[in-house]
Amino acid sequence: MGTAERTKPSAASWARRIAFGTVLMLVALVGGTAFRVWQVARQNDRTPADVIVVLGAAQYNGKPSDIYAARLVKAKQLYDAGVAKTVVTAGGKKAEDNFTEARAGQLWLTRHGVPASATIAVGEGSDTLRSLRAVADQVQARGWRTAVLVSDPWHSFRARTMAGDLGLDAWTAPTHSGPIVQERVTQFRYIVRETGALLYYRLTKTPADDLFATFLG
Repeated sequence: MGTAERTKPSAASWARRIAFGTVLMLVALVGGTAFRVWQVARQNDRTPADVIVVLGAAQYNGKPSDIYAARLVKAKQLYDAGVAKTVVTAGGKKAEDNFTEARAGQLWLTRHGVPASATIAVGEGSDTLRSLRAVADQVQARGWRTAVLVSDPWHSFRARTMAGDLGLDAWTAPTHSGPIVQERVTQFRYIVRETGALLYYRLTKTPADDLFATFLG
């Protein structure tokens, strides 16, 4: 009996085991999420949909930034390929801006051959979740439910997750050109950012765009 008592795990030993198990679960959760961010980033689903949704990015007095322009180029390619008959541009504006991201994207598309009648600008939202919520309202009001999302590769899984939560049947066809995909260091930073942002969203159901923006400078 004395030997059994001496070999019984102590409270400190159990605490160490629980702590170790918790760390392992956290590592698995973060690692698994990062893998899915990377995996979805590599997908290019051109399945026909009701709409193509281009998620907004910075614009300068109506001119899309290089990052945003890369998304718009991809959206036009999808439109030209017949993936959808309508392209929805998303994104609001800062107080001092003359154009919303959505309007800047719409102007770019029409200047590059997409008929104005085939575009819808949804100029609401200062982050991914709020922009997608406004888009979902507009899309569903028209009786549509399927969407192919165009954004940067690393942003795609979070955007798809949010769109699904908002009632859209969505898949992704991310751009694979532009500043974000040119350097491996930049790619790594965005994967880390999106992993954290997605985990934060899943935990709180609130956007993490502002929270993690400082990570990218």
